Amino acid sequence: MARARIAPSLAQQYSTRAAFFIAGFSGAAWAALVPLAQRHMQIGNGALGLLLLCLGFGSVIAMPFAGKIIAKWGCRNTLLLSGLLLASMLPLLAFLSWVPALGVCLMLFGVGLGSMDAAMNVQALIVERSAGRPMMSGFHGIFSIGGVGGAGSMSALLHVGFSPEIASLSVACVVVLLLAISTPSNLQEGGESHHPVFVRPHGFIILLGGICFITFLSEGAVLDWGGVFLTSERHFPPTQGGWGYVLFSAAMTICRLMGDRGVKWLGRSRIVFWGSLIAASGFVIIVTLDNVGIVLLGYALIGIGCANIVPVTYHALGRQKVMPESVAVSAVTAMGYAGGLAGPALIGLVAYLGGLSLAFGSLSILLVLVAACCSFVADRERR
Repeated sequence: MARARIAPSLAQQYSTRAAFFIAGFSGAAWAALVPLAQRHMQIGNGALGLLLLCLGFGSVIAMPFAGKIIAKWGCRNTLLLSGLLLASMLPLLAFLSWVPALGVCLMLFGVGLGSMDAAMNVQALIVERSAGRPMMSGFHGIFSIGGVGGAGSMSALLHVGFSPEIASLSVACVVVLLLAISTPSNLQEGGESHHPVFVRPHGFIILLGGICFITFLSEGAVLDWGGVFLTSERHFPPTQGGWGYVLFSAAMTICRLMGDRGVKWLGRSRIVFWGSLIAASGFVIIVTLDNVGIVLLGYALIGIGCANIVPVTYHALGRQKVMPESVAVSAVTAMGYAGGLAGPALIGLVAYLGGLSLAFGSLSILLVLVAACCSFVADRERR
C-alpha cells in the first residue's frame, strides 16, 4: 500500500512539537517527584530501584501493541489517549503510599509514555516527509525543552510550598490543556493497518534499534552514573556532582535545536559518524584526564555527539519499506528504551567488576561501532 501524502500545515507541525513537549514534560515532572515518593513510602534505594523498573517495563510492553494501535486508530487518537493516561496517572503517583498500587500506576504511566513516544515519532516522520525538509532533530529538541520545563515546574511548585498532590495536579492540567489545543491538528493517519500485532523485525530494523540501544545506554549512563563518577573518581564535592549532567543536557538540547540545519549541511550519515565519535571522545576524556574543566568539557562533548543520532535514526525508519512504518518505529523505540533501562544495571555491573572508568570507557568502544554503521542511515530507501 502506498503511503498517504499529506501536506503538513503549520498547525500540524506545531501539534507535533506539542506532543514531544508533553512527553518530555510529563516524564520529567515525575522524576522531580521521585525523592518525595521515596520518603513518603519510607523505602530504601533497592526497593525504589525495583519500583522504578515498573515505569520502564510498562513502556517496553506497550511498544509491540503501539504500532498496531497507531496504524488502526491514527496518531491523533493514540496521542490523545496516551496523553490523558499520563495526565490521570501523575496526581496518583504523588498521592499513593502503598507500594504495589504505586507500581501499577507507574506501569500505566510507562504505557502512556511508550505509546506517546511511538505515536509522536510516527507523526513526526509523516510531517517531515511531507514537508520535504529535515525536522526530526528539532522535534527531539522540543522533547528536551519539555523535560527542563517539567522538572523545573514541578520543582518550583514544590519549592514555593505546594503539596506534591496539588503540584502534580497542576502539571496534569497543563498536559490536558496542551492536548486540548493540539489534538485537532494531529494527523488522523498512522501508517499501514493491515499487519499483525507482532512482526519479526528485519535485520535492518534491528541494526537501527541497536544504534538507538547504544545511544540510550550512553545517555542513561551519564544520567544515572555521571554524578557518581565525578564524586568518586574525580573527587568533586557531592553538592557539585550534578554539573556533568547539566552540561551534557544543555549541550544536547542546543545541538538538537540546531540539528536540522546540521543535517542539511553535513548529511545524515556524517551526523551519525561524527556525532558518535565526538561522544566517544567525551567518554575517553572523562576517564583519562583529571583537570576539572576538561572533564566537564567531556560531558558536554557526549551531549553534543549523542544529540542527533536518535533523530537521524528515526528518519531512516521513514525511508525503509521492509516493515510497516508504525511497527518499525515501535520496535526501534522499544530497543532504545531497553538500552535506557539496562544502562544503569549494566554500568553498575561493569563498575563492580572493574570500576566506573572501565564502564565508561567501554561505552566509547560501543559508540565507535555506531560510527561504523553510519552508512545505514543515509538518504536512500531500503526494501
